[in-house]
This record gives sequence, C-alpha cells and structure tokens, in this order.
Amino acid sequence: MDRRRLPIGIQTFREVRETDCYYVDKTPYIEQLLRSGKHFFLSRPRRFGKSLFLDTLKELFEGSAELFEGLAIQEQWSGIERHPVLRLSFGSGHFQSPEGLGFSVSAQLEHVEDETGVRPTSPSAPERLGQLIRGLHERTGRRVVFLVDEYDKPILDALDVPDVARANRDYLRGLYSVVKDFDANIRFSFITGVSKFSKVSLFSGLNNLTDITLDPGHSAICGYTEADLDEVFAAELPGLDRERIREWYNGYSWLGEERIYNPFDILLLFNSREFKAHWLETGSPAFLVDLLFRRRVRSVDLGGMLANDELLSAFDVDEIAPEALLFQTGYLTIQEREALGEETVYRLGYPNREVRQGLNRSLLRRLGQDGSRQTANSVALYRLLEAHDITGMEELFHAFFASIPYEWYTNNDIANFEGYYASVFYSYFAALGLDVVAEESTNRGRLDMAVRFEDRVYVFEFKVVEQADKGSAMAQLMDRGYADKYRAPGVTVHLVGVEFSGKSRNVVAFEHAAA
Repeated sequence: MDRRRLPIGIQTFREVRETDCYYVDKTPYIEQLLRSGKHFFLSRPRRFGKSLFLDTLKELFEGSAELFEGLAIQEQWSGIERHPVLRLSFGSGHFQSPEGLGFSVSAQLEHVEDETGVRPTSPSAPERLGQLIRGLHERTGRRVVFLVDEYDKPILDALDVPDVARANRDYLRGLYSVVKDFDANIRFSFITGVSKFSKVSLFSGLNNLTDITLDPGHSAICGYTEADLDEVFAAELPGLDRERIREWYNGYSWLGEERIYNPFDILLLFNSREFKAHWLETGSPAFLVDLLFRRRVRSVDLGGMLANDELLSAFDVDEIAPEALLFQTGYLTIQEREALGEETVYRLGYPNREVRQGLNRSLLRRLGQDGSRQTANSVALYRLLEAHDITGMEELFHAFFASIPYEWYTNNDIANFEGYYASVFYSYFAALGLDVVAEESTNRGRLDMAVRFEDRVYVFEFKVVEQADKGSAMAQLMDRGYADKYRAPGVTVHLVGVEFSGKSRNVVAFEHAAA
C-alpha cells in the first residue's frame, strides 16, 4: 500500500480530498444523523477532528459531489439536496475582553452578508442571525444548514475572568436561541465544542437539541478506531510497535464497543516516528490544575473517580465539577459503566499513558513550582529505581519537600492535608510513565500505592504522624499483608512505609523491608 500525505493541521475536507491525504471515512455517521434527527450537539476534546467533520457537513450540503466519490455516502447522494450553509466558528479570537465576542460574531455575520447579499436590518446579533437564516431560505427556496464550531471557546477562554465569562455565556445563549426561533427555516444544525454546558445555562429552551456525546452509535464519529489504523494507515505501521501505540494513545471511550485513538497523536506519531505527548504539548492544562488544587482533588484519586450523568453535565461558569471538566477536556475517560437502580454511574480513569504521564507532570510543576528541579528529580528517581536505592529515594523526596518555600504552604490550603504528600509521590512515579496504582483494594483493606518497576513491586503506605492512629506505616503494611497481592514468580515485593509531619512539612520516617 502506498503512503499518502498526513493531514496534520488540515481542517478543510476539500484539501484533505484534493491533496491525496489519508482520510478515515466519517460519512456513515452523517447518514445516521440525516435519518435520525435535525438538531445535534457533540462534545469532544480539542484536536479530535470536530472541525473537519463540520467542514465535511458543509461540503455535503453545498453539493460538492466530487469530494465524496468512493465514500460511503456516495450511494445516497441523490437523496441530498443543496442547501445554503451558515457556519460560525469561535476557534480564533480574543474573548477575555468584554467586547471580544461581539466583535467576532459581528465580523462573521458581515462576511456571510457580503457573500450572500442578504442584508439584515437589525443591529442585534441574534435578530441579525435570524434575519440571515430567514433571508437565505427565502432567496434560495431551500432551508438553511446552521453549523457552529467551538461554540464554547468564548466562555472557556474567559474562565479566569468570571464576569466576562458570564457575559459571554449570556450573549451566546441569546445567539443560540435562534436555532429554536427559526426552526422552520432550518434544515439541519450541528453544534460542536469541548465542554458540555447545561441546557439550562446555555441552551435554555432548545429542547429539540439532540446530544450525541455519549451515544454509543456515534462514539467514533471523531477519532480513529483499531480498524482505522489497520485499514487506512496500514502503510504507516511498519517499524512501530503496535502495542506501544495502543498504550500511548488509545483508550478514549464514549460508550461505544471499542476505544478510540486521539487522531492528532496518531498523525504526529506517523510523521515523527517518536512516542511523545504530541497532543498535550499543544495546550497547557493550567486552569484545570489550578481547579484541582482549589478543590483539593488528590492526584492519587484521578484514576478512579466516580460520576453520574448529571455530574458529567454539570458545567457552567459558576459550577464547574472537576469530574466534568476532566472528562470533557479529555484528561479522563469512561472506564466502566454500571447501572444502580435507575441511575447510571461511570468510573473515570486516564485514557492512556500520554495523559497520565503528562497531567502528573503538570501537577508536579504546580506542587513544587520549580519545573527545572522537578525534571532533575524525575531523572534522579528513575536512576534510583534502576539501582534499587531506596535510601536515595528517601533523600530525594526529603530534599524536594524541604525546597518548597514557606510562602507556598501559607498560600495553598492543599498542603495541610494528607493527600498532598501522597499526591507528590504518586505524581512523581506516574510522570515517569511507570505502572502505578493507588488506593487499590485488597482482602485486608485499601493500600495507598503500588509501583511496578522491571521485576520489582514497591508497596507504599503513607501516614501523617499528627493524624495517624497508633502504629507505624510499616506496621500496617506488615499486619495487613498488602504484599500478598503482588507475589508472583520472578517478582520481588518491597514494602515502604512513609510518614510525614504536618509541623515540619516533610518526611520524618522512611522504612523499607523486603516482603
């Protein structure tokens, strides 16, 4: 099979098709949408192919038949009529200033007006948009297709300026209400974004909007499946460890039968032939990390958070559930789903190595506020593990805690609870990409952390001496037999009991023993 051009950074369907790029055919999903409804909403993390899918819809409704030759929807082409397309995109623009959103909308509407010759008379953006939709319908005799890309970016970009974020939310609520008010003039609408703001806060009254975010039938509408890699990208796979590709980049779930690859990662992997955090390097989770600290969310808990449907949708300027933000932005995904009576509960976890490793590196930078020292410590920790030098490990963590300025503790309440200390340990090991489990249940209780490295397993127990019950961390490890779960031929198990003092804000005991 011949190699083709990798569509890195290309978000226009025409360019993908006309320049012989690899293309994973998503048109079967368009057929499903056209058969099943009229107004749709989809939430997916950034760089997951939402813009390309929206542009595919645009070309389809504008009648660009030549671009769809050989694709699944070609057989149904005769049943699809041309329609005027009105598309808004908030992928670019400065939305932290009070006037930024209004300027962006006005400029986009003016562009449509210039192209079509339809001239609304109202200065109000919602009325202007409505008059455009009705005018295009009347002029062409065909109802309008309304597409919105990155609908929520004006709000997300301004979350650090809450007053502007609220104003942007209210502005957009009025704009999106046009979808309901001018329903008779609309053939089809599709709205995409990263987050899933509640209908009450943003889509008030738009009760005919179908949310396909967690629809199993549309779980692979964006992203790549295992079959896509085998069939579409077969020419790129030789020389790459397939299991390693899966470990690094697969794992996203929106309740479909199979897990999904991040397409941006896959394309950059095939281009560079290097396993790196390609997706994470394109954006900083600074706001997310700050939120986790304010809410006292421990990094050791991130791999097993629980949420229900309501919680996963509980996202608004004044109500941001960490579980919802982590899931919607792609840092956690659905690992398991369980029905409890009439309610569905989801267990969330890291989708893959890239996210687990990268997010914990970001958390470490926030924990210690010294990126260069953190990198040096991570390298040193790996070398200590190679040498099985537990005494050196104690010295490393003691030096790390001692290096944190006093002012950091006084300005961060998180440092005053036990989870802070455990989170530092967990994030250091997870940031190295090691196999780390936290809060794992055994038949004798719940152990704090276990780390697998080569033919060894390190089982950790953490205690804060001012809060601990009688008995040391090591005594608890011994008494409860936590090592038993990890015994296996060729594997040695090591117990490590770590105790901290809230007064000295450091490690005060670091016992270890072979199990």
